[in-house]
Amino acid sequence: MNLWQRMNKKEDPRVYENKDGHLVRSLKVKDFLALGVGTIVSASIFTLPGEVAALHTGPAVAISFILAAIVAGLVAFAYAEMAAAMPFAGSAYSWINVVFGEFWGWIAGWALLAEYFIASAFVGSGLSANFRALIAPMGLKLPASLSNAFGTNGGIIDAISLISILLVALLISHGVSRAARVENGLVVLKVLAILLFIVVGLTALKGANFTPFIPKYRPTAHGPFGGWQGIYAGVSMIFLSYIGFDSIAANSAEAINPQKTMPRGILGSLAIAVTLFVGVSLVLIGMMPYKMYANSAEPVGLALRYAGYPIVAVVVQTIAVLGMFTALIGMGMAGSRLIYSFGRDGMLPKWLGKLNSDRRPNNALWTLTIGGILLGAFFPFSMLSQLVSAGTLIAFMFVSLGIYRLRPREGKDIDDPSFKMPFYPILPALGFLAALIVFLGLDYQAKLYAGIWFILGLIIYFCYGIHHSVLDKKK
Repeated sequence: MNLWQRMNKKEDPRVYENKDGHLVRSLKVKDFLALGVGTIVSASIFTLPGEVAALHTGPAVAISFILAAIVAGLVAFAYAEMAAAMPFAGSAYSWINVVFGEFWGWIAGWALLAEYFIASAFVGSGLSANFRALIAPMGLKLPASLSNAFGTNGGIIDAISLISILLVALLISHGVSRAARVENGLVVLKVLAILLFIVVGLTALKGANFTPFIPKYRPTAHGPFGGWQGIYAGVSMIFLSYIGFDSIAANSAEAINPQKTMPRGILGSLAIAVTLFVGVSLVLIGMMPYKMYANSAEPVGLALRYAGYPIVAVVVQTIAVLGMFTALIGMGMAGSRLIYSFGRDGMLPKWLGKLNSDRRPNNALWTLTIGGILLGAFFPFSMLSQLVSAGTLIAFMFVSLGIYRLRPREGKDIDDPSFKMPFYPILPALGFLAALIVFLGLDYQAKLYAGIWFILGLIIYFCYGIHHSVLDKKK
């Protein structure tokens, strides 16, 4: 077998069914809805709308959220069919391994791994910043050495970020059903806080803040502002908000009745999320002139205080801090299942694919946790944030195209799912093209970091993975 044939060798789906059969199936539709909403509606809803409006879109930020949701929705249909047909741990990595071959599965999975490492660190850092802002009026302040990443503003370690990621890992290590119960409660609380902001904010809207709704285009130091060029830049900046439904698919091996559970969880959480995003965006813009959101990491609190609701601002921001734990739970559950899948298949050391006595992949979980702590607590994170979107979009393109390879095998060696992507064969192509267009809109730095991560993945595959993979033992 030559190298090209070896790279394209496909895994037998029955092997994954047997291996992942050891995981405990305990998650229901409500758990996946909470997981998806908790991960999608995370730090970004409390930070991004104001920043995107000030930098790129003006009042039209809601259009950017809707366009990003359409792209995510096209891919979500593909995810729903894949997850129903192949409810395996590892989501896109495992699916692409089955339909395209090992090398392509590794590339898709490696791209997603960047998402989970960096997103965990991003949310941990965001939680830390919001928590410190919340306790500051009470005269409580951590020293700079414990407040900032190593080498940033006198920082040595971001202690709050470290503790947050560690607490979530301890929770998940005791079982996903227990983590799901905490997740469900926090998500309900967070959605209520968002609805409280929208209801209170509606009393303070000013029509003048919406005009002109799409400002005239002009280039700026931060990229395009106004016009459809600014809206397009906003879509690329916003897209990381919609990565959460991959975290649902990554846990499909632990779903009860995945044929029904997975499509409902993926599509339902996306529908809830886009409704909340658009509502928050429109209210934010109506409450305060969009230019005032520049350089603000907490636009929701800023708008409420500006409108004369300081107590509501404290309530919403307190729940926002608690709500960020839902994103950490989602990322921790999904990322650890992806690393477990790499170890299960021999692409990374096999001990990562081992389950403990309670049938939980805790070796993989603690590997993800240490990686997230190192990134979030010791390294300045702002430089790497768009890499989250880059890795996700690469995986989204693979999954969209994968439908063309999956459909002919359904009902044969792969289960015939009860949910199928509509308007086949047109919609998978539209999903691929839409993800590609958003990827091309990312800034140069994001593409550069994605390229470096890709090269590192190639080195690991050709130096380790191809020689140790389970598939290599089936020559």
